[in-house]
Amino acid sequence: MSKTKKKMATPRMYDIIKSPVITEKAAMGSEYGQVTFRVAMDATKPEIVDAVQTIFGVKVKSVNTLRQKGKTKRFKGYMGQRSDYKKAMVTLEDGQTIDITAGVK
Repeated sequence: MSKTKKKMATPRMYDIIKSPVITEKAAMGSEYGQVTFRVAMDATKPEIVDAVQTIFGVKVKSVNTLRQKGKTKRFKGYMGQRSDYKKAMVTLEDGQTIDITAGVK
């Protein structure tokens, strides 16, 4: 029998996973075992996989990422720009779930 050590979460992992995305489209992905997170702009797919597996204690099947451009909006006659951000759609292995409404373990 081999003893496996549980990997400890680092501060960088908590910086990578910023927040869950709670939208109607993200909720539709949960039917297929997907969870959507807003992540750091410089985060790579292997870093995202490592952070999700360590923080939430689940197995990740795949990760798809996209960079969302910020909208140009008008406020009191002045043009403004929302910040760009990066999203990660994380597909979990069968039988794995993450409850994004609860706190982190």
